[in-house]
Amino acid sequence: MPLPSITLKILQHRGKDCIGLYFDYNKELIAHTKKLPDILWSASNKCWYLPDQDKVLDLVYEHFKGIVKLINQTGYSLGSKGQKERLLKQLLEQEITRYKSYLRGRRYSKSTIDTYTSFVSSFLHFTKKKIGDLITADIDTYCEQQLAVKKSAISTQRQFIGAMKQFKALNQELDFKINESLRPKPSKFLPVILSQEEVIDILRNTKNLKHRATLAMIYACGLRISEVINLRISDIDFNRKLVKIYQGKGRKDRYVVLAESILPLLENYFTTYQPKQYFIEGQKNGKYSPESIRNFLRKSCELAGIKKRVTPHTLRHSYATHLLEGGIDLRYIQELLGHNDPKTTMIYTHVSRKSLNQIQSPLDMAFKEITKRDKQNKKLPIAPSD
Repeated sequence: MPLPSITLKILQHRGKDCIGLYFDYNKELIAHTKKLPDILWSASNKCWYLPDQDKVLDLVYEHFKGIVKLINQTGYSLGSKGQKERLLKQLLEQEITRYKSYLRGRRYSKSTIDTYTSFVSSFLHFTKKKIGDLITADIDTYCEQQLAVKKSAISTQRQFIGAMKQFKALNQELDFKINESLRPKPSKFLPVILSQEEVIDILRNTKNLKHRATLAMIYACGLRISEVINLRISDIDFNRKLVKIYQGKGRKDRYVVLAESILPLLENYFTTYQPKQYFIEGQKNGKYSPESIRNFLRKSCELAGIKKRVTPHTLRHSYATHLLEGGIDLRYIQELLGHNDPKTTMIYTHVSRKSLNQIQSPLDMAFKEITKRDKQNKKLPIAPSD
């Protein structure tokens, strides 16, 4: 019986180089893999991974010796990494650092800088070429062998091309072009919308007071997850019933209305937790993590019996839709959400129950018309035959 195989590849995880272990599901193999020191699971890359350190390949080969067939696609050899390999890696790291500084100079947001830097780092390590040796075909190959094979989302490929455009702008002397055909049109998805009853069910099933206050604030004010994490206590004006969102997406300030019904909850929360600086705080009074919010929202949805795929942004979408259904003009909703383009806000007209309920199905119209013509006929036109 042939041995199971593990493919070793270089990957980027949270801005750091790692060595990924890719293999088909195997209970015994997973148990053995977990015995490796410092081994972790990456949900985004769907693999186990180790930090890319000297001698790590030796450790992996020794651990799996005689158990699996290892397919080494890292470009590294066993033992100390060759001088040529180490020098190339150092040069690539210098280029990545220079690229990150360039993006900072262009005043990109931290999240965009991290995303773009991760893509460029992944691309450079994939090609294993010096910067001056890159050609247009390298970008095509990366899209074909990395993004397409992994079935990455359309938005991921668009971000990669955006990252490479900025990389080319930094290195204008390079003789390669960005093929626009590799930047597919974005997919258009309608947002998931919760009913007002479902929102209340989620809040009722959020037992932790801090968690409930967080979710209530996101929905009541239509906040992005980054906005509630960065919200300072000083930004909440209880007298005017307003919340100032400082430098939201697109580096825009805006005000949103603070709901009257949330005030008792907030008073209880502030009295109990006494946050010092931010509306919600993690350890040592620092910022709360986005993943923590996603996790407790997921648990609340399970307790509420909600089967929809709900994220913190779903609460924001629901906020906008419920405003529209309540008769609030789209122009005001655009301001409250902080949208630059009114077309972005228009998407809620496609999911608004009020708008959709005004549309009559042609089947209903046919029923009414035929019933009107023949009031004596009690039999429905599409009733089952005898």
